[in-house]
Amino acid sequence: MESKLKRAEALYEAVNQLIRVHQFRDRESICCHNVSVAQCYALETLVKLGPLRLKGLADEMCLDKSTTSRVVDALLRKGYVLKAPDPVDQRAVQLSLTPDGRELYQTIRKSLIAEEALMITDMPPEAVDAALELLEKLTVAARARLGT
Repeated sequence: MESKLKRAEALYEAVNQLIRVHQFRDRESICCHNVSVAQCYALETLVKLGPLRLKGLADEMCLDKSTTSRVVDALLRKGYVLKAPDPVDQRAVQLSLTPDGRELYQTIRKSLIAEEALMITDMPPEAVDAALELLEKLTVAARARLGT
């Protein structure tokens, strides 16, 4: 049992350090292209899931509605997101990307993928594949634990 706890502790430390190094900025610092990391996550969520209500976006980003609202307001001011009446409930608002928002996300994504490619250049493909499998399983387990 102690071995399992030691591995869990080592996993916690390794993942924690990876996240800190990889996400060396906090959610409100500038990521690139004059958007914060949180704003970039919002763009990504809207690209992957399509138009959402504010609550849906907040839930997907694991943020409260007020924080998500501030993120969205900044994206609205920058011209990357649109608000429109929800087609199902005209009292609600649906958020979607503008063409500029979609283009910005694709530019950021390409840049980040190029950085990742550089990091794994000298790693054996089987090690990268094993790491991907582990990370996917950890993500599934964490989402199940959080109920998302």
